[in-house]
Parts: sequence; structure tokens; C-alpha cells
Amino acid sequence: MAYSLQLFVTSLLLIISISYAQPSFRPRALVLPVRKDASTQQYVTVINQRTPLVPVNLVVHLGGQYLWVDCESNYVSSTYRPARCRSAQCSLAGSTGCGDCFNGPRPGCNNNTCGVSPDNPFTRTATGGELAEDVISVQSTDGSNPGRVATVPRFLFACAPTFLLQGLASGATGLAGLGRARIGIPSLFSAAFSFRRKFAVCLSASTSSNGVIFFGDGPYNFLHVPEPFDASASLAYTPLFINPVSTAGAFSQGEASTEYFIKINSIRINNSPISINTTLLTIDGEGNGGTKISTVNQYTLLETSIYRVFTAAFIQATSGIRRAAAVAPFEVCYDSDSVGSTRVGPGVPNIDLVLQGQNAVWTITGSNSMVYVNDDVLCLAFLDGGANPRTAVVIGAHQFEDNLLQFDLAASRLGFSSTLLGRQTTCANFNFTSNA
Repeated sequence: MAYSLQLFVTSLLLIISISYAQPSFRPRALVLPVRKDASTQQYVTVINQRTPLVPVNLVVHLGGQYLWVDCESNYVSSTYRPARCRSAQCSLAGSTGCGDCFNGPRPGCNNNTCGVSPDNPFTRTATGGELAEDVISVQSTDGSNPGRVATVPRFLFACAPTFLLQGLASGATGLAGLGRARIGIPSLFSAAFSFRRKFAVCLSASTSSNGVIFFGDGPYNFLHVPEPFDASASLAYTPLFINPVSTAGAFSQGEASTEYFIKINSIRINNSPISINTTLLTIDGEGNGGTKISTVNQYTLLETSIYRVFTAAFIQATSGIRRAAAVAPFEVCYDSDSVGSTRVGPGVPNIDLVLQGQNAVWTITGSNSMVYVNDDVLCLAFLDGGANPRTAVVIGAHQFEDNLLQFDLAASRLGFSSTLLGRQTTCANFNFTSNA
């Protein structure tokens, strides 16, 4: 009886923790711009936070556990609230730690607060941080333009010390975690505005034109002649898998990964399957193997045996194209003058990732398989991930620039478009002109 009462109270607290923050109004979807930083090749978005509101630049971490920001330097807000020990917020975050801070009180340093472990995946660094709440403000969208500003008065995030910013794009003061954690940004927006736990990412290949992130369902309209193109209408789908072992920089034993994993059944180059050890493509009981999608890695990593077969097959399929000397970190490079140009990038053989699901074939064309290292040389943008990597295949961000990826957490499936260049549009073609 006591256990049942405790379970009821815990459930009630969790419900309270995601409903306490009454939003300004209930949009059907939200939209954020995302730019590619020329120096680091990281993807940076901006969210308005605090009172008074200030724009906060955040590096996008697709599999990140939650939003974290530097609270040690210049965090000023009249609405900042630390999450107190044993509160519903702590339960939602899965935080069991409770501590005091004797150099405060200030944002990130308060007594009787629960802690989390924000991490920087670019430097592979993790540290302790304070769980807190503050105002968040984001533009709504009808799928075609930004609309009214939507506000969450008490949005959960983690405070981190300034040193954790090392290795992030210049001007960034935190990380936007889009992972499948209960306090990940997609889950918190979904809870605050009562829309489906779903978001979509469309990264621009250009450093001068913004891509876009949507929270909520489509349409996801991009400028196109003669009329806008709804990229959500042409998605193929494959299941998302949960890795039972966390891949975060710091985690508790038994904690599952918040990153996004899919299952590759086979790989084809120029329609011909390559022979690989398929056992590597399945996640084992210790969390090894499988395929994840990452904005931390710029280029796709392949386990060494897969990489060797893959590059050998690609070289054979491009035997008529003049090779060039390797340019680190790439091993397979070509004389750019000998490579033709097509609407979907350099004229090289297509690479097909045959995924689990009906008609689930992700086609990677030259725009995503190749990278120009200078005016004279372009290279195959896949790297050797080592002989015993934690994850056998890591699909890097270059491979899905100008592709729309929709992550449906409720249905546990990934929708993917393959390149939008074939539809005569790009991820930079969302109309950020406001219709509000």
C-alpha cells in the first residue's frame, strides 16, 4: 500500500514537472535557424533565454541529453530558479545527486540543489552542473514562415562552468541537446505545448545561409518553383533503436543512450552490394556496434573492415576518374577537373544505405559523399573509424546536409528525404521572413 502511494506521488510529481510551465500560447510547431560555423564546421542555433531575454548561441548536439549553458560568466536573469533537491524536476532529470555550493548564491551555484553532468562531446569532457529553470522564448511556425513568439516560463536546463565551452564555435555559450532524454529539448517543447514528440533537422551546406530545425509536425515547406515544397510529404521511414548503454561523456550505470541509432542492413555502391561483416551493424548487449547519426562528427566514420571494403568498391566504381594524392584526413581523392558536375553534386556513383523498413533506402549522392579540399582536389568524405570502435558506423553531418531528417520519438522512427537538391531546393530555402 505504501509502495503504491509512493508510486502515485512520484507519478504526480512528474506530471507537475512538465505542466508547471504554462506557455504564452500553444503553437502547432516551433522553428529555429541553424548556421554552419565556417571555422569549426559545427552547427549553431540561437534561443532567447532569461529575463530580460538575451539571445543565446548554442552548438547543436543531435544526441545531447539536454540544454546546457555557461552560468559562470555573465548569466543575469531575474527568473532563474535552481532545482531543489528531491523535487519533481530532479526526478524528471534522473538526478540523484544533491549538493551545496559555498561560493554563491548565483546561477549555477546554490545550496540544496540537484546536480547533473553536462558534457562537451567535441572535447570529450564532462563535469558537474546545477539543474535549473528559466524563461525560454522561440518563434512558432505554420511550416512556411516564423510566426508569433512562444514562451516557456520555466524551461529545464543545466548550468555548466565556463571551461566546458572549450572547443565550441566562437560565441557559443552552451549546447542544444536534441537527444531522447526526458529533459531533452524536443521532449520539453512537446510537453510545454502539447504537440507530438517529434522534430526535424535540415542542415545547410552553406556557411552563409541558415538551415532550419522544426519542433512538432509538418508541413516543412521550402521555397521552390512554382510553389513551396513540403519535404515532410516525401519521407521514407526506418525504425530508431535504443542503445541500452549510454554514449554520453558521463552517465549512471544502467542508463540508456540518448543518441539516435538506426539499422543498416547493407551498403550498395553504384547499385552493387559490398561484402561486410553484418554482425557489426547490430548493437550488442554491451552497447557496441550499430549505426548512429551525429552532428558531432562532420564526416561518416566506418569501422576499419567496413571502411576498407567500402573504399575499395568506390575506387573500382570510379576507375575512369583521375585520382589525386590523399589529403588528410581523407584517403581517397580525385582530380576535380576529371569529375563531372550534376544537379546533385559531383558526378560520382551513388552510395545507398539499405535500412530496415519498406523502401528504406537512403541514397547519398555526390553532394554528400564528396568534399572539395581545394579548387583542384575533391575527396571521398568517409573516414576510417578504427578497428574496435564503440559504434560501427557514425553518419556524420556532411552526409545529411541538405537532407531533411525527422525524428519521431513517439513512434521511434526516423523519416529521411535523401538530398533535397534532387527536388530543386535546399535546407537554406526555408523562408525566415516572419508572417506574424
